[in-house]
Amino acid sequence: MKLRTLFISLMFASSAAKAEIGPALPVYEDSQLLRLFETNSHLQKVKADECQLLQDIEARAVRVESPSYQFLYGDMLAWGVCVDRDVEQGVYYMQLAAQQGLPAALEQLGRYYTRGTLVQQDKERAIPYLREAASLGNTRARLQLAELLVNDYGSPLDYEDAYRWLYHTITADRSTHQKVAMLRRALEDKMPRNVIARAKRRDTYW
Repeated sequence: MKLRTLFISLMFASSAAKAEIGPALPVYEDSQLLRLFETNSHLQKVKADECQLLQDIEARAVRVESPSYQFLYGDMLAWGVCVDRDVEQGVYYMQLAAQQGLPAALEQLGRYYTRGTLVQQDKERAIPYLREAASLGNTRARLQLAELLVNDYGSPLDYEDAYRWLYHTITADRSTHQKVAMLRRALEDKMPRNVIARAKRRDTYW
């Protein structure tokens, strides 16, 4: 009888502990991470989840080599979110994600080199990152690339592609729409009319 009472007590204790801890969080899906990257809210999400997925994030970044998780883990390291801050390692994982073609990583590295965030400012070095991200449809990268070109960084050979990407950018955000229009006009001042016309026609690869 005593054994049965002890067994029941242990069962209740176990159930109470589980209730306090709560259900285990599911790992983030790639599609969820991409949405978080678009709104730059991925670090806030990790904090809101109280760092419970740290081991999963690290494993998917280091062992699975998932570009989404490499970028997430790199950003966590770079800014000391749920881990000890290590800027060098953080940028390293961002670069790994960029090498696999993740637009968010490409755009962020381009932005960091443009502004001198974490790395030495180098606007020319930013352009290949931004160009690749822009070609993959990243709107922020398209805007940043065009801004650099308008300010005489990069090569005039990039004008046509940059203009074409802006021309085909679709956005519901009014301020972004106005910025696209402004940058298009600025690029038009630097481009021959026939190149502008060709950029508007060439919509196969954008």
